[in-house]
Amino acid sequence: MSEPAPEPTTPRSVFSTRGITKVYRTGEVEVHALRGVDLDLYEGEMAVLLGPSGSGKSTLLNILGGLDVPTAGEVHFKDLDLTRMTERGLTKFRRHRVGFVFQFYNLIPSLTARENVALVTEIATHPMSAEDALAIVGLDKRMDHFPAQLSGGEQQRVAIARAIAKRPEVLLCDEPTGALDSKTGTLVLEAIDKVNRELGTTTALITHNQVIAQMADRVIWFGDGQITRIDVNESRLTAQEIAW
Repeated sequence: MSEPAPEPTTPRSVFSTRGITKVYRTGEVEVHALRGVDLDLYEGEMAVLLGPSGSGKSTLLNILGGLDVPTAGEVHFKDLDLTRMTERGLTKFRRHRVGFVFQFYNLIPSLTARENVALVTEIATHPMSAEDALAIVGLDKRMDHFPAQLSGGEQQRVAIARAIAKRPEVLLCDEPTGALDSKTGTLVLEAIDKVNRELGTTTALITHNQVIAQMADRVIWFGDGQITRIDVNESRLTAQEIAW
C-alpha cells in the first residue's frame, strides 16, 4: 500500500501588514501614500513590487524596514509588532534583521570595498566576513579597490555585500538597477538572486522594469497607494534568462 502524499506546507509569514495607511502632511495639504494595504511576505520568497512612481511601493518598503512608521494599521515581523516599537527598538531591528539596497550605493569613497563591507560586520551579532560577502557577489578579486576604481555595477554589488554581511533575515531592494544599463543590471540581479536562492534570504525588490518580475515567486502590483493585484509565477527565471 502506497504512502499518502505529504500535505503541502504553508510558507511561514515573515512580514504581515494589515490596513497600512500612510499620510504625509505639508501645511494643509495631505498626500495619501498608502491606503489600507494588507500584505504578507513569506520566508525565503522573492517578491517583486511593480507600479508607477508615487504608487506607494517605496513607502511600504520603508515601513517594512523600520525606516518609517504608518499613520494607521499594523505591521508585524515574525513575533515583533513594529507599529508599537520605540525608535530604539526599530534601530535594533534595522541593524540586526534587515538588509537594505537602494538605487544609489552610498559607499564611503575613502574606504575600499572590503572596508565598506567591514563597517557593517563590526556592529552585527553573527556576521559573515567581508571577504565572504564580497565573494558571494562575485567581487573577491576587487575587494581592495576603492569605489572610484569600480564600475557602477560593481559598486552596487559592494552595497549588496554590505547588506548581506550581517546575515539579515530579509533583503529590501529599492530600484537596485535603476541607475544601471541592462548588462550591468543583470550582474546586480544575479547577485540578489543568488542571495535569495542560496542563503534563503526573504527578498522584496522594487523596480519599474516589468521584465524583472519574471525572477519573482510573486509579483505585487501597486496603484494609487493600494495593491491592485498579486501574480504568482509558476517558475522563476534567472537574471541571465530574462530579456531586457
